[in-house]
Amino acid sequence: MVVDDSATDRHVLADMLTSAGYAVIALASAEEAELRIRTERPDVILMDIVMPGKNGFEATRELQRNDATRDIPVIVCTSKSQPTDWIWALRQGAREVVVKPVQRKHLLETIARLA
Repeated sequence: MVVDDSATDRHVLADMLTSAGYAVIALASAEEAELRIRTERPDVILMDIVMPGKNGFEATRELQRNDATRDIPVIVCTSKSQPTDWIWALRQGAREVVVKPVQRKHLLETIARLA
């Protein structure tokens, strides 16, 4: 599952994943993701941080606090590259942080390791 408010980033990430054989659900908000996660049960979630409404930090924290979703690995995928952003993402429950622009090989290796 790709959660990003940028249509361009959703498309790029979804294309990387589908070309590697993954089925992808691409959503524009954390609120949409919360609804779909209940029925879709993704193997991994790529979560942007800066989004209108609920941000990726909040969404990741809620997923990790919920018994039904805490086992789904969240990879924060963001253009925020400061160490404090990475630390905060990991404290919210993200398993990994990937910085945009995403390198396809690194993303696929990260997903394979976590999923």
